[in-house]
Amino acid sequence: MTAEVLVMGAGPAALCIASALVERGVKVAGVAPSAPEAPWQNTFGIWGPEVDALGLAHLLGHRWSHTSSYFAAGLGSEPVAHGIDYGLFDKAALQRHWLTPCQDAGVAWTRGAVVAIEHHERGSVVTTDQGDRLEARLVLDCTGHHSPFLKRPDEGPVAGQAAYGIVGRFSNPPVEPGQFVLMDYRCDHLSEAERRCGPPTFLYAMDFGGGRFFVEETSLALAPEVPYDVLKARLLKRLAHRGIEVLAVEEEEFCLFPMNMPLPDLDQQLLAFGGGATLVHPASGYMIGALLRRSPALAQAIADGLADANLPSPSLARAAWQALWPLELQRKHALYRFGLEKLMRYPEGQLRQFFATFFSLPKLQWYGFLTNTLTLPDLVGAMLRLFAVSPWSVRLGLMQQQGREFPLMLRLFKP
Repeated sequence: MTAEVLVMGAGPAALCIASALVERGVKVAGVAPSAPEAPWQNTFGIWGPEVDALGLAHLLGHRWSHTSSYFAAGLGSEPVAHGIDYGLFDKAALQRHWLTPCQDAGVAWTRGAVVAIEHHERGSVVTTDQGDRLEARLVLDCTGHHSPFLKRPDEGPVAGQAAYGIVGRFSNPPVEPGQFVLMDYRCDHLSEAERRCGPPTFLYAMDFGGGRFFVEETSLALAPEVPYDVLKARLLKRLAHRGIEVLAVEEEEFCLFPMNMPLPDLDQQLLAFGGGATLVHPASGYMIGALLRRSPALAQAIADGLADANLPSPSLARAAWQALWPLELQRKHALYRFGLEKLMRYPEGQLRQFFATFFSLPKLQWYGFLTNTLTLPDLVGAMLRLFAVSPWSVRLGLMQQQGREFPLMLRLFKP
C-alpha cells in the first residue's frame, strides 16, 4: 500500500488532518495537483477567544480589539461594538504549523488530479490523470465541496456566500484606525431600486496598519450566488460614496463558500474533511476554527480503527464519519440550516434589523452561535431568546414557512 491513509488535496483541510494523523503515528501520503507548499490566496479569520482556547494565538498575523458592525442604513450611523477580539491568521505561519509535522514524518504528495477511486474491503485505489495508482486502507477527500467523488443527497440549490475583496492603499481610510468591521450594512450608496430588488450585501473590512487596509464586499448566502462583478461594482460604489479612491491594489480576493449543503452520506467508504465534509459554518461561512477543533477526534478515531488490522475499510470509514459527525453536531447543523433558510428570504431592511437584534444578545450566546461552540440545548435557547426579543417584522419572517424550513426542522429530531 502507498500508506495507511491517503489524503486528497493540499490545502488547509488536507494539511490540518494530515498533521493530526501523523502526530498519532499514522502513515500518511497525499495526492494533489499542486504542492502543499504552494502559497494560499484567501484570508482566514477567527475570533480571539476561539484561537486563544486552541493555544494558537501566536499564528495570528493581525488581531483587533476595536471590533464593530453597522446595521443602520445611513452613513452617519453609530457602530455596534462587539467587545470581542478578532484575528486573521498569518497564512504562511498557519501553513507551516501543519506542514512541518508532515514533512518531519516523511509525508509525500503525489502530483496529479484524481480521476477515479475504486473501493474494496481492504482499502481503496486512487488513479490520477498522470497514471499513478495509489492504494490505502482509507482515502480522505479534502479537495473541497465540489468533489465529484463524495456522495450526498440532492436537496435543491446550494446557497453560496460570495465575496470580492481588495488589500491595498486608499485616498482616505475606509475604516477607523485600528478598527475591524465584521458587517457594515449601511446602504445609502445604493439607489432605492438597488435596495429593493438587488441582493443585500455588506462590507467586511479592517485596518492592517501602515496605511494598508482590507475591504471586501460580501453577500451572506444566496442561490445562485452573487456574481463577483456585482460585488466589485458595489464595493467601488460604496467607497466612492464615502469619497474614497483606490490608490493601489496589492491583492484581490475572490471567495465562494457553500453555506447550506446537506451532510454527506455518512455510510460511504470515502471519508472527507473540510468543505466536502460540510464543515463550513452555515451561519457564518467560517471553517478554520472547525478544522482545528474537530481534527483531533477524527484523527484519533482513524488511528484507533487502523490499529485493528482485521477491521474492513468500510467499517473504518463509518466509525470515522461518526466521530466527525456525532448526533448532536448533526442536529445542530440542521438548526443552522433552518435559520439560514429564513435569513435568505429577508429583504435588506429586515436583515439589518435581524443582525442588530442578534448582536444585542449576551456575548456568550452570539459568540457561541457563530463559532458552533454552544451545546445543543444552549443553541436552542439562544434561538428562542432571539425570537423573543426581535421586532415583529423579524418574528414574522421567522414564522413564515416558505421553503425547506419544515423538513430541515424535522432533522433536529431525526437527522
